[in-house]
Amino acid sequence: MYTAPSKASAATKITRDANYPPAATKPSKIVQYYKRDKPRSSMIAGSNTANSNGLEEESDSTPWSTSRLFAHARASANAESEEVTQTGIDSATLAQQQQMEVASGTGEAEHPLRFAWTFWFMHRAPGQKIDDYEAAMIKIASFATVERFWAVYSHLKRPDRVPTITDYHMFRQGVRPVWEDPANVNGGKWMVRLRKGLSPRMWEKLAMAVVGDAFCVDDEICGIVLSIRNSEDIISLWNRTALDTKTNAHIRDTMKATMGLPSECIVEYKAHNDSLKDNSSFRNTDIYK
Repeated sequence: MYTAPSKASAATKITRDANYPPAATKPSKIVQYYKRDKPRSSMIAGSNTANSNGLEEESDSTPWSTSRLFAHARASANAESEEVTQTGIDSATLAQQQQMEVASGTGEAEHPLRFAWTFWFMHRAPGQKIDDYEAAMIKIASFATVERFWAVYSHLKRPDRVPTITDYHMFRQGVRPVWEDPANVNGGKWMVRLRKGLSPRMWEKLAMAVVGDAFCVDDEICGIVLSIRNSEDIISLWNRTALDTKTNAHIRDTMKATMGLPSECIVEYKAHNDSLKDNSSFRNTDIYK
């Protein structure tokens, strides 16, 4: 189901320390204990108690997990998109109106993320050489709240609808998605190669986990990249410190759990210093399970 690299070695080069906490997809510390100020519907499917729209109703005292808060924000973003279409109001004007409503106390305050993030986009034609990778990237938008994340994400083309040799980047604000950036230069990236058609859902799961601080490694995660190629798609997670094996093992295991990958799925790691030496992103990688 998952496209393994051509290297045949399946040996585990990093093993989790027995005393290290097991990897798990944890709710964001910021939003985990948020309690609603008025009743709302959860967006969790398959609930036992549903309203007329088939959505779960919960009491006012129930804390929102990351997944529920993101689901609600996604529904709000979709509703916002419909409102823009129906009324002819552009998104900038609508955002300004929402900010005014929040400031006046008539609107709903947004839910801040621990870090602000930025989406980037890059595409090149087959056979085209890019001399200045950073200059070829297009900055899409930045966000710092759950609601703004969905407002941006819901307007991006799905990975299976963009041309090949396209990269989506989502990096912490202030961190450039290049090897040479000070936050990246001593780090590296985890990579998983996916059969075509699997990346849209995997990318979405990982993006929510990263901005929701589900990895619980402070500022160790710099960003994530989705690389759309001809025969496969590659999802990468960049971290600050390539030599911190314990943290790297935790990030690897949490990444696999977040994306729903089987434990035997092969992942790869490459330090950015090695990429700078051989001028390659996906060749000469180390293989892990």
